[in-house]
Amino acid sequence: MEAGAQHRNALRLEIAELERSLWKMCAEADEMVGQAIESLANLDGELAMKVIAMDDEIDKLDIEIETRCLRLLALQQPMASDLREVGAVIKAITDIERVGDLAVDIAKSGLKIDKELGSTDYVDVRLMGTLARSMFRSSVAAFVKRDMEIVETVIAQDDEVDDMYRTIREQIFERMRSQPDEVVAASWMLLAIHHIERVADHSVNIAERVAFMITGNFEQLARSHQAESTEPT
Repeated sequence: MEAGAQHRNALRLEIAELERSLWKMCAEADEMVGQAIESLANLDGELAMKVIAMDDEIDKLDIEIETRCLRLLALQQPMASDLREVGAVIKAITDIERVGDLAVDIAKSGLKIDKELGSTDYVDVRLMGTLARSMFRSSVAAFVKRDMEIVETVIAQDDEVDDMYRTIREQIFERMRSQPDEVVAASWMLLAIHHIERVADHSVNIAERVAFMITGNFEQLARSHQAESTEPT
């Protein structure tokens, strides 16, 4: 085998290993989000503290994967398509790390609500959380499989999460009006559903980066992202 072909094979193996690490990081962040939403729905303080403790592992994986990406860029002289892939990995782990942070924020919101003697059972956070988590897993699956159909599914689901967010937000506002003694707790609930909605936003970020990796063209694919890009600065 020629030296060039050997170098190319070694590079592809390294990129494949990066993607396996990316999937592992996604799985751990997804587990954090799932447990955070359960801790919120049940006001389970013990589970919330477990989620908070898990964040260190996500941060560690973030640093490890980024370091490997930078080393690969420095030593392997990747071609343009490889550069897009490695750059996409660096961008994706930033979004995944942020999803882990959001899981911590969701768990902390539940702790605050519990401290205020509030409740969470008047809205269906599990339903919204399930869809946001599905988007998150699918966006990383699209990355690994280089699958534009999955990208399009993630983008379509973003509208569903946005609609669900608006519906639940109105339910919380109604709770504030009808139960003024729970305004503080309901305010923390508003923040919690915003964090869940942001999980979906980070999933869209990953999906849009996959589209760039495949096509070489970067576009704001989700309507919510298009709206943000046209807002005056």
